[in-house]
Amino acid sequence: MRSSELGPDQRAESLARMAERELDVLVVGGGVVGAGTALDAVTRGLATGIVEARDWASGTSSRSSKLIHGGLRYLEMLDFALVQEALKERGLLLQTLAPHLVKPVPFLYPLQHRGWERPYVGSGVALYDAMSVSGGHGTDLPLHRHLSRRRALRLAPCLRKDALVGAVQYYDAQMDDARFVTTLVRTAAGYGALAANRARVVGFLREGERVVGARVHDLEQGGEFEVRARQVVNATGVWTDETQALVGERGQFHVRASKGIHLVVPRDRIHSATGLILRTEKSVLFVIPWGRHWIVGTTDTEWTLGKDHPAASSADIEYLLDHVNSVLAVPLTREDVEGVYAGLRPLLAGESEATSKLSREHVVQHAVPGLVVVAGGKYTTYRVMARDAVDEAVHGLDQRVPPSCTEKVPLAGAEGYQALWNGRAELARGSGLHIARVEHLLNRYGSLVGELLQLVAEDPSLAEPLGGADDYLRAEVVHAARSEGARHLDDVLARRTRISMETFDRGTVCMREAAELMARELAWDKGQIDREVEHYRKRVEAERESQQQPDDLTADAARLGAEDIVPLR
Repeated sequence: MRSSELGPDQRAESLARMAERELDVLVVGGGVVGAGTALDAVTRGLATGIVEARDWASGTSSRSSKLIHGGLRYLEMLDFALVQEALKERGLLLQTLAPHLVKPVPFLYPLQHRGWERPYVGSGVALYDAMSVSGGHGTDLPLHRHLSRRRALRLAPCLRKDALVGAVQYYDAQMDDARFVTTLVRTAAGYGALAANRARVVGFLREGERVVGARVHDLEQGGEFEVRARQVVNATGVWTDETQALVGERGQFHVRASKGIHLVVPRDRIHSATGLILRTEKSVLFVIPWGRHWIVGTTDTEWTLGKDHPAASSADIEYLLDHVNSVLAVPLTREDVEGVYAGLRPLLAGESEATSKLSREHVVQHAVPGLVVVAGGKYTTYRVMARDAVDEAVHGLDQRVPPSCTEKVPLAGAEGYQALWNGRAELARGSGLHIARVEHLLNRYGSLVGELLQLVAEDPSLAEPLGGADDYLRAEVVHAARSEGARHLDDVLARRTRISMETFDRGTVCMREAAELMARELAWDKGQIDREVEHYRKRVEAERESQQQPDDLTADAARLGAEDIVPLR
């Protein structure tokens, strides 16, 4: 495995090599499914490239509930196959593929009715555990347990006493979704995939009916070039139909966008030692532990406006606050909300008009010769979607290709993670960092932590936290630009870190400091630093303004007040 760095030089080299040779597989889309597809293809020995129009995970894959879960509510829909598949993937991620990134998280399900509800919910959670254990991938998580109201309130004193008659506690898992995708791309690059973000596909190359590659526009340096590939995979999520339109074929299915928003509040606003899962009239509501914060979400409403920057309206925020406050002894207010983010789920359109009832299954098809489309699904099952997409692409290759091996391929940073975790006290002594800082780094970078510690050794000032964002070290900003493909300030504050949603100022306090750190790695002059800072400031202002608007239409108009990308000049 070669270097997995995603720095500026690597990006330039990848674009140049993609233009020089014919690939076996070109993946379009840098979300979790696209990144997973690139990893699956390259680990089968295929010459692989992946391009993303904006930043890695800048769409749906950085705006999820950050859960790796089987989908407990799908049991109620009798979708046993989907749950079984997702539980297997959850176990693989926890135990083998990404133990440094995916962690167990407990949830408390408050019971509100005496008699029937406990056996009903209990039997569902028991089946959930049994399906996990029977698949051989659930041994790392505790089994569910039944709690009286008194014991439940000890775990979650935040709950109103009249909001429950008892509870059931069970476990799932969580991760930082954007960091996970960046790690997937780094892993694929380490096995030889050519990867470039800020590279937009603007058309497909055709020979007769067959797609033989794509025209790619470099949004950073300018210019357009051709990338020839024996198979192209469209893994663009909610943009699937738009990407298909470039080839003049929509395919046999349609993808609809469902908007989900989340609130981030400080940990001290909700007094609980466990996450919560609450039933709503449409779906479920999660209150998820997130470091020194809670994530509260989500909504599920149709979105028909622009897909690049879905906006959260005031009505969305009030909906979540009303539902979570229905069980909290001390209600949350708008002033308690640190951050808000909105994302779009790519759902396969069916007969139902309600997006909450559309399919979470995925579909793979050869839309036209040479072009494979993969769409639908859920974050947890990205690896299965990627495997199926490459299996379909292989049908178009005139050669024998090994089967998928990603079930046994740990992500970058996974190998050796447990040993380093066990020796974290020694790492702290050797680096001069507090052990809590070392733990933070290990759970974000795993065994790649040495890259961060080397930066600190070379420049001790990088061991200091960012001003106004104490959870993150200055070294992490440098590392994001040098090794993780961050090209702009927004990439670092919104995705390589989560400062944009974890601070009341949304990252504006530290934005200039972060931009100056990035400038050293990306050769920015003062003018570019100023443009990056101004762009980010306008982004935050536009998001704040959108969150004051009454509905989707006005919120979207406000959010579009900030441009999408800062071109290098």
